[in-house]
Amino acid sequence: MTSCTIITPSEVRLMLLARYELALIDLREEAPFALAHPLFAAQMSAGRIEMEIFDRIPRKDVPIILYDDGEGLVDDAAALVLSLGYSDVRILDGGLQGWRDAGYELFQDVNSYSKAFGELVEHCRHTPSLPAERVRQLIETNANIRIMDARRFDEYKTMNIPTSTSVPGAELVLKAPALAADPETTIIVNCAGRTRSIIGTQSLVNAGIPNPVFALRNGTIGWVLAGQELETGQQRQAPEVSAADQAAAAQRARETAYRAGVRHLIPSEADILAQDKSRTLYRFDVRSPEEYRKGHIPGYLNAPGGQLVQETDMKAPVRGARILLCDSLGSRADMTASWLAQMGWEVYVLDGGFDVQLEQGDYVGPLPLHIEPLSISLTELDRLLASGPYTLIDLATSREHRKGHIPGARFALPIELGSILSSKVAEGPVVLTCPDGRLSRLAAGRHRAQLNVYALAQGTGGWTDAGRALASGLENPLSEPRDIYKRPYEGTDNAAEAMQAYLDWEFGLVEQLRRDGTHGFFVI
Repeated sequence: MTSCTIITPSEVRLMLLARYELALIDLREEAPFALAHPLFAAQMSAGRIEMEIFDRIPRKDVPIILYDDGEGLVDDAAALVLSLGYSDVRILDGGLQGWRDAGYELFQDVNSYSKAFGELVEHCRHTPSLPAERVRQLIETNANIRIMDARRFDEYKTMNIPTSTSVPGAELVLKAPALAADPETTIIVNCAGRTRSIIGTQSLVNAGIPNPVFALRNGTIGWVLAGQELETGQQRQAPEVSAADQAAAAQRARETAYRAGVRHLIPSEADILAQDKSRTLYRFDVRSPEEYRKGHIPGYLNAPGGQLVQETDMKAPVRGARILLCDSLGSRADMTASWLAQMGWEVYVLDGGFDVQLEQGDYVGPLPLHIEPLSISLTELDRLLASGPYTLIDLATSREHRKGHIPGARFALPIELGSILSSKVAEGPVVLTCPDGRLSRLAAGRHRAQLNVYALAQGTGGWTDAGRALASGLENPLSEPRDIYKRPYEGTDNAAEAMQAYLDWEFGLVEQLRRDGTHGFFVI
């Protein structure tokens, strides 16, 4: 047992009500987390702490409260977090059951408080919407409409409403006026379910776009439940906009952010804010991943604005922290900030700042100091493949593994690797891999005392870089793939009952927020 402080559910609730900084961390995998958790809990698998914690919890002395639901994850996780330099690690008394026994509210699904906030926005502002059947009629009669899909582009490509164009949420105020230049054109915003449709539609309303604007009621779920067909594989994206449209969007977004209480900083002021070590500060670049890779301000992580509003718990698990956003055009940061402010965050927008030496490429997060693993090259792996016996273990997420893995690799949860290795499931040498090789190197280093455990140099990415084909699916796994919650609104193979149950859950979120009482949201 660690020497960490035990904290009661009532003390955690008081911290939330008083808006103290805290990170309430659920150590379970995503699938069980999605069944029940406190409103402001953030899921961080005990097996991936070293990969995630430095970026997700950047201040080392912030209160971190750990819990599970009786799986026995807390003690080892607490010891690990302390060893990584965090000084205020606490354990929730009784875990999830203790929260339940205290009579406090439990929420389902993922990104729960962002979705609950979206429902509150619709409830307070009566965000206009149209049912799927009516939208189909408008399409079939060639009505003067523009359908804009507010999800990520990769989600859009998977399945979309016929005739729609991909305009990720933070881009709507910037790009909708050019796509619907005629103010008589009706704009219809959709996502897969409800939240991004509501937030996207209300963004256009809040920013004063002159067009009639409606959400597609219940998104692609509502479309499918109405018995209507979706398109797949589409590539329609909103074009770049003119300087005049950029300026108009920046003005609209700035006024919207002002009404929400967003504050603006010049770079020198932002530097002073970053020096305040008594508060957690998240710094996000809300532009698209493509723009971010071309050049970004050092120290800012990429979090496209629409997704940041949707997945705030994943990007910023420290409730009560400060958030600073940047955007080379301004409008995307201001619209994103307007929503985060209404969700109870102390949020700032950086004015300018892109005139420095920009970094290029994707951000690569820090790793803790670790034992260097025994590694194996592709050539050496080929010899194993030919001679055997060996076991190749893939520590990717089950979603990544299903999408593509080295042929013969077996999926395993990182948290279960120790028991897998000690159970003699593996015969002969064991080779660990993952998409970029980082997690598998950490894990192989931890088990270096077992001389037959190796990390594949460069991981699965090295395999593909060498022009080698990947296998897909999930065959002969070593762990149950409970790390990923199957969202009822993703993909094209969801049961109608699951989709309807998801909508029914969303409809009940406003009342659940009222019962919980800790949210601190407001709606402009």
